[in-house]
Amino acid sequence: MLSGDLVAVWDVALSDGVYRIEFAHGTTTGKRVVCVNGQEVIRKDWMFKLVGKETFTVGSTNTKATIVIEAISGFAYEYTLEVAGKSLQRFIDNRAQTTKTWLLKVDGEDRRVVLEKDTMDVWCNGQKVDTQGEFVDDGTETHFTLGGHECCIKASSSGKKKHGIVHHLLLDGEKVAASL
Repeated sequence: MLSGDLVAVWDVALSDGVYRIEFAHGTTTGKRVVCVNGQEVIRKDWMFKLVGKETFTVGSTNTKATIVIEAISGFAYEYTLEVAGKSLQRFIDNRAQTTKTWLLKVDGEDRRVVLEKDTMDVWCNGQKVDTQGEFVDDGTETHFTLGGHECCIKASSSGKKKHGIVHHLLLDGEKVAASL
């Protein structure tokens, strides 16, 4: 999709999917091209200033992303990606705390289920899923369906202060291993 000026590629996991961000930077022309999942979202062909920032949105929730272009020496440049106002690594670390992801096969189809712990929203393959929550003796259960299958995310205390609440996905009553 992008020409030989491709200088950086990042994969960003959001609740509604994993997005590939590609950045092309022509250091002789100043050209800047940003593509998200192969779709061009920014194109600037002639720029005299070779450093700076390009800001755009990613995903159905329009998460703000910024590519920062800095000169490090002579004609060498460093490219960093910020997502939701944080460095990519801080964003990833924060998402690890606030979300839980499971990758599974349901009726031969790959599914990516994401729980947003702060809102208890559940996403499957990029779509927000209708859920029914209920309090139970040892925590909460969030019920939904995938295809014709009954799913439940059980949230309960780990019994250890350091680990807090643990979340398990059950598909037709069987526990599904979480993804890293």
